[in-house]
Amino acid sequence: MISWRVAWQEGLYGPGGFYRREHPVDHFRTSVHASDAFAAAVLTYVRRAGLRAVVDAGAGRGELLRTLDAAAPGELDLHGVDLRPRPDDLPPTIGWSPEVPDGVDGLLIANELLDNLPCDVVERDEDGALRVVMVDPATGEEELGPLVRDPDTLAWLDRWWPCPDPGERAEVGLSREAWWRDAVGRVVRGAAIAIDYGHRADDRPPFGSLRAYRSGAEVDVVPDGTRDVTAHVAVDALADAVGGTLRRQRDVLRDLGVVGARPPLTLASTDPHAYLAALAAASEAAELTAAGGLGDFWWIVTEVP
Repeated sequence: MISWRVAWQEGLYGPGGFYRREHPVDHFRTSVHASDAFAAAVLTYVRRAGLRAVVDAGAGRGELLRTLDAAAPGELDLHGVDLRPRPDDLPPTIGWSPEVPDGVDGLLIANELLDNLPCDVVERDEDGALRVVMVDPATGEEELGPLVRDPDTLAWLDRWWPCPDPGERAEVGLSREAWWRDAVGRVVRGAAIAIDYGHRADDRPPFGSLRAYRSGAEVDVVPDGTRDVTAHVAVDALADAVGGTLRRQRDVLRDLGVVGARPPLTLASTDPHAYLAALAAASEAAELTAAGGLGDFWWIVTEVP
């Protein structure tokens, strides 16, 4: 048995890890994959802010950057960050690296990345003590391990996720906050936006939120490298760590012009092709902003003057 954080790290990012071999688009659908309207909203954001560059952390195959490049050719400096090698068919104007570059002058965006960053999982035992949850990477079988003694972890739990009752769990956000704080620190001017499913102090999941997915379906949570392992983000703690503000995706996108209103029926008779195109666009916009779905994502926005 090893700690969840170690098993999770190895299962996703080790030499034979899931994200060393697989592309996100093959296993789950993000806002980027759902509609080009998401990229259009990002473009509107950078234009309003007067920014000239976009760095996409956790870029996958560069889907967001490709769409931005096609929508505004030559307007933006585009750069993807991912552990996998640069895609062979990526336009040569788009940069690529395994780490967030220093000196970002523009928008740094991380869409559904932080939920895949491993963190410690702890549980309150029957005697009221907090213990690290251990896991067998091959089977997913768990047991309670050593007492939580790290003062930073204990302080974080006390402030952000107390889990007072026996059996309650917490996913300690310190490792995610440290990674994102470092990334935000590489922005010299512009903004950093992390977008993810998450929870705040008033709606923490009492037994944690560990989940696993493969080929678009939820599967058993086993950190064996054959599946994506994820847990929701403590977004209020993350925002506090980087001086960010919290907003729901549905509110942000509507402010950026993504509106899911149906076109007028009269258009169907006067211009059927335009009506169908507008109807499709409205459907995609509705998916991006839907309550209970993608619209529930949190945007943690940190502006860097």
